[in-house]
Amino acid sequence: MTDTSTTANDALAATATTDTVAQQYWEGFYGERDSVWSGRPNELLVREVEALTPGTALDLGCAEGGDAIWLARRGWRVTGADASATALRRAAARADEEGLGERIDFQRHDLSQGFPAGSFDLVSAQYLHSPVEQDGERTAILRQAARAVAPGGVLLIVGHAGWPSWEAEPPFDYHFPTTAEVLDSLGLEPGQWHVEVEELVTRDVTDPEGRPATRRDNVLKVRRGR
Repeated sequence: MTDTSTTANDALAATATTDTVAQQYWEGFYGERDSVWSGRPNELLVREVEALTPGTALDLGCAEGGDAIWLARRGWRVTGADASATALRRAAARADEEGLGERIDFQRHDLSQGFPAGSFDLVSAQYLHSPVEQDGERTAILRQAARAVAPGGVLLIVGHAGWPSWEAEPPFDYHFPTTAEVLDSLGLEPGQWHVEVEELVTRDVTDPEGRPATRRDNVLKVRRGR
């Protein structure tokens, strides 16, 4: 298929005529309700990025735009990519409402089939997990993400380390890779990258019933040499 891209002001008027499996899945996911996420940026993204000097950023799996809008508000010029046209329309509308539409280019991609062009000072992949991903698909996408990092730039990968504490029986079989597994799978050029953060974090969250719960996440932050 041919990927489509627009600015936020265009509100993603153009969409592909034939969707991939991933695009169909995520379009259904977002189409089930008026909004899915809180609109707040991911806390581990904020923790790792707030001290960085703003430049160009690529937000992979940007969903309804919480991270992309936060980055734009802080002075970054952002490309946000997602498989769902519905999620991207919501993100674009919110960006326009906040006067940030000109700072964010929302693009529709099944990242296993197409990838945003260019190089970026920050490439962020927050919770890039999918129940419909094929074997090796996530690794291939993250390798492309590494190739998209500009000299001196940062690749930030945050992923779940397992199911949340309230899931006694996982809904489907899924391997959550460790930071070491992710780092090894990236195939980074020896001597060209520096690992700045490699950490397992336990976060306090609430379960679907509003009760206290926990979730463990992996944080991998690597910087490309100049």
